[in-house]
Amino acid sequence: MESLFFDSLSALLEGETDTIANMANTAALLYETLRDVNWVGFYRMKDNELLLGPFMGKVACVHLPLNKGVCAHAATTKKTIRVDDVHQFATHIACDSATNSEIVVPLMKEGKVLGVLDIDSPLLHRFNEQDEKNLKRVVEILLPHIESV
Repeated sequence: MESLFFDSLSALLEGETDTIANMANTAALLYETLRDVNWVGFYRMKDNELLLGPFMGKVACVHLPLNKGVCAHAATTKKTIRVDDVHQFATHIACDSATNSEIVVPLMKEGKVLGVLDIDSPLLHRFNEQDEKNLKRVVEILLPHIESV
């Protein structure tokens, strides 16, 4: 991602206060920008589980328990998780059988997890350290523009 992407994201979010709209536009911009991805979206923390939020891609699992899957692992550890081969991740939840790798970045304010940014790819080993750094920056830009999920 180039600085133009981050400038575009900032401009897209500027002045908008609706959380769902901002998550939706962020997911759409990422989906159109990133190569070799088949799903980009958000899961929101609600009632002690992750609930599907705005996304781009095929239909998705709606409810994710906090004791199973990559998204839950990122939410409960409060850490970004990169998985080179989701089929080797013991508790992986297969919403789309075409997915082979995944990266999940938690959305946190004041130490509280509001949800996660989840991105899937049909390629093995799709996400690297630079992707992680860039997606953490995306979340940093987005967080001031979301109230609650």
